[in-house]
Amino acid sequence: MVTDMHDKQLYGTATVGTKGQVVIPADARDALDIQAGDRLYVVGSQEKKWVGFIKEEQLRDILDHLTNNIEQYKDILKK
Repeated sequence: MVTDMHDKQLYGTATVGTKGQVVIPADARDALDIQAGDRLYVVGSQEKKWVGFIKEEQLRDILDHLTNNIEQYKDILKK
């Protein structure tokens, strides 16, 4: 079950097993190119009670973008 929400997708549900393991639905793995052995970082909010995953490559890209443009961000904050 894939539900389109503009550029976002709802891929169905996953159940947490007794060992805390989660199976990512096949539709999500296919669409997001998640392969066996990929490293996923778990992110979430304790206050808002949500959890998500981000692939290591995307997290690296975000961090590179932030650190490569740190001076621009500092300038924006000064204004």
